[in-house]
Amino acid sequence: MADHQPIIWITGQPGAGKSTIGRALLDSLREDGVDTFLVDGDDLRALTANADYSPAGREANIRRAQDIALYLSRQGRVAIVAVVAPFKWLREEFKARATVREVYVHTTEIRGREHFHSDEYGAPETDFLDLDTTEADVVQSVREVRRYADL
Repeated sequence: MADHQPIIWITGQPGAGKSTIGRALLDSLREDGVDTFLVDGDDLRALTANADYSPAGREANIRRAQDIALYLSRQGRVAIVAVVAPFKWLREEFKARATVREVYVHTTEIRGREHFHSDEYGAPETDFLDLDTTEADVVQSVREVRRYADL
C-alpha cells in the first residue's frame, strides 16, 4: 500500500475560485509528475444526480467527496477537493481523521454566482490557508497552495 498523500480541501462560497484554482493546481502537480485527482463539487453532484441542497443533501455530498478523497489518498494519489462544504464542523471532523490541507478561498468581487451562496457557510478558524482571490493571480494562488501543502 502506498503512503497516504495529502488531501487539498478547497472550500469557500460559489464564485470564489475553488474550481479554477483546483484545476490549475491539478495541472501544475501533473506537470511535475504527481499522481493527482480533482473532485469538483459540481461534477460530483452531476455524477451522483444529487440536486438536494438541503442541509442533509449538502452533508451527503460532502461526505461522498470526503470518502473519495480518503480513498485516493490511501492509494497514494494527491486528492484535490473543490466544494463549497459549508459546514465547518464537518470539515473539522474530516481534518481530525485524515491528512487534510484546508484552503479557504474567498473574494469581495461580484462574480455572478452570489445567488448560489450558502447562508449556513462557516469559514474556517484554525489550520487553513486563507486565499483572497479578489485580485489574486491564479498562478500565484497555486504557488501558495503548493507551498502550504508542501507539494
